[in-house]
Amino acid sequence: MIQASVVLTQATGTGRQFVVTTGTGHHVIVDDAVGATGAKPIELVAAALAGCTAFDVINILRKKRQQITAYEVHVEADQAPEPPQVFTKVRIRHILTGVDVDREAVANAIHLSESKYCSVGAMVQKSAEFTTSFEIIPAHVAELVAAGVNGQ
Repeated sequence: MIQASVVLTQATGTGRQFVVTTGTGHHVIVDDAVGATGAKPIELVAAALAGCTAFDVINILRKKRQQITAYEVHVEADQAPEPPQVFTKVRIRHILTGVDVDREAVANAIHLSESKYCSVGAMVQKSAEFTTSFEIIPAHVAELVAAGVNGQ
């Protein structure tokens, strides 16, 4: 069973900040755009989607013995204009760095995440159209870029 609770931090006044406690005991502050002291709850859905697919993809690629040296997932989502303002379009971008990373292995891992494993994605796909892309950066190229940026 998944659990979470929220507690209003200031019972009086106009603030709407809450402290979220997850079932595993972690804490996150949530707020609205006006208070701006924490993430908006809908942003956490996008973050959860990015995290969920990232866990799946990296696990699959490691099982396929792909040498991933860095990995990022970026999520952008459009919302319906009227409440409940569900996600309508979601763009997911995977950026992987590694040594001799197989494009087909990456494509397959992403497909498995989106079609079988990612529970957050399965829920979000009920309202939103997904567009997914990925980029593979060879590790030696990333090292050259980093050396140039650091002035070495």
